[in-house]
Amino acid sequence: MSWLPKLLATYDACKGKEPQGSTPLMPICHSTQNAQIEIVLDGAGHFRRASVLEKAQGLTLIPCTEASGGRSGKKPINHPLHDKLQYLAQDFTSWGGEVTVGFANDPAEPYRDYVKSLSDWAAADPHPKLLAVRAYVQGGNVVADLIQAGILPVGDDGKLLKVWSADKASAPAIFKVLAPQQSPDDAFVRWRVEVGDDPNSAPWTDEALLASWIAYYQHRQKNVGLCMATGQQATLAVQHPAKLRHGGDKAKLISANDSSGYTYRGRFISDEEALSIGFVATQKAHNALRWLIERQGYRNGDQVFVAWEPTGKPIPDPLLATYEAFGGASLDWALGISHADAGQAFGLQLRKAIAGYAAQLAPRDEVVVLGLDSATPGRMAITFYRELKGSEFLARLQAWHGQFAWPQNYGKERQFIGAPAPRDIAEAAFGSRLDDKLRASTVERLLPCIVDGVPLPLDLLRSAVRRVANRVGMEVWEWERCLGIACALFKGFFNERGYLMALEQERTSRDYLFGRLLAVAEDIESYALYAAGEKARDTSAARLMQRFADRPASTWRTIELSLRPYIARLRAMRPGVLHKKESLLDDIVALFDPQDFLTDTPLSGEFLLGYHCQRQALRSRGESSDDASETTPTAMTGEPA
Repeated sequence: MSWLPKLLATYDACKGKEPQGSTPLMPICHSTQNAQIEIVLDGAGHFRRASVLEKAQGLTLIPCTEASGGRSGKKPINHPLHDKLQYLAQDFTSWGGEVTVGFANDPAEPYRDYVKSLSDWAAADPHPKLLAVRAYVQGGNVVADLIQAGILPVGDDGKLLKVWSADKASAPAIFKVLAPQQSPDDAFVRWRVEVGDDPNSAPWTDEALLASWIAYYQHRQKNVGLCMATGQQATLAVQHPAKLRHGGDKAKLISANDSSGYTYRGRFISDEEALSIGFVATQKAHNALRWLIERQGYRNGDQVFVAWEPTGKPIPDPLLATYEAFGGASLDWALGISHADAGQAFGLQLRKAIAGYAAQLAPRDEVVVLGLDSATPGRMAITFYRELKGSEFLARLQAWHGQFAWPQNYGKERQFIGAPAPRDIAEAAFGSRLDDKLRASTVERLLPCIVDGVPLPLDLLRSAVRRVANRVGMEVWEWERCLGIACALFKGFFNERGYLMALEQERTSRDYLFGRLLAVAEDIESYALYAAGEKARDTSAARLMQRFADRPASTWRTIELSLRPYIARLRAMRPGVLHKKESLLDDIVALFDPQDFLTDTPLSGEFLLGYHCQRQALRSRGESSDDASETTPTAMTGEPA
């Protein structure tokens, strides 16, 4: 239950102090709704005009009750002020409007309930805007005025038009802002009241009106008890807010309305014995969680992860790649991939970035990491929760990004040194077309590796290496991205071996040397094609990479034989360049233990490290060589199609 006090503390610390550019924290007793129609009244409650709201303009802060905030079912409860036409319009059914099925026996019930709740509020606090809306609604001509203003279209039968079957381009504006399954009589209406000299006609930004509803609604609540979140006597919540992940989210974190099932039966007599949370506490906590998710949450379908410091201090996001987590463009983290000291330069930059965050966190500051997911539309669960000291959190992040750092190539504009994001690891292990459930479960498995420092799941490493070895099945851009990720995973998993992010001439392990051989073979064939002016295509080394990973010794003989025509071609055209490449091949073969060179056991992911480093070294040598003709053009790494 400590997540509630943490979110409550976050709300109290950040309300009114939101960072620049951030959405303000929502006040308690309020929710948001997308309105499609705006009606403008004067101070006496007379209709002035109406308009259809564009989707970008329709998001409106509305007062709500506990029941209306999470309303659903056959008889949804009305909101206190802004609402749908079936609640606001006495003449709704006269023009052919259809009420929700639960009101079918008494179609006037939603209107009566709305007018009563609005009148009770206006009686307790006669705010001019409330009085104007009440006076207009009691006139009973809302739908008629909207028809006359051209907002709601009417059919040949004189009733509201439900469907537009003609050309979409000529459809009335209201059809263009509604969801496909909605009809105009289901539109949500917000009020704007122009009162005298008051420059603010919008009730949703009127601080006095917002405070009026909060005071009025809290005054009406009588259910007092022990709040398990604060440990104090307080007015208890009957229902808890929904809409945590987005405006249409009906799932709730806390719900105990199943008195006939087994939610609490057998252990408690009532739901309040199972859990009692103060109304203000739950409103503030849920509003803070909603604000955090919108501002800095990681979303993958219904799955959400968010990390925050309760007083609002900035922290890096644990679910992003290195350059995204610590800021800056990807090129700022490239750090000279071709140089031998790339790892050292990356380490220095990472330490500087961590130190920047550490300078803002006090020793006792805490960081909370929370994950949410829902199996059904109405219920949500916390799937991951950790509280760490700020220094511990930063140390874990530094360890992850340092341990799994490798040169990454996500396209021409996204090349950097660092650790890949969990979502990218999931795609590298299972393909870019993996389903949402597999992606969500993979991210959920990787988060403890980052936050808790647990070992990387071995099956993810094996899957990523296996996919990269089968490069024939992938586009070039996808394979290049997966190659960097697979190398990062192998380097991090075997961190004790101390792999460098550059070619290690002294490393003589069998798999590493076989990877180097493959890179040189690929380079010779590519260069021969380039020198002959032929179109670039997959080399024998690329086509046989999967077989080479399974049976390296026997496959190397096949690759070596396939190189002979290209070597003969280069001997006639570029003997100097060929001599350097053949000398390199001989040097690598000489580093093998003779028995290892003849053994046909499958290669581990280490051969990808040898391949990647040797390929990068060949490209760097070509770029730095005085003889530009020695360079084989880099085959392409553009953005995904």
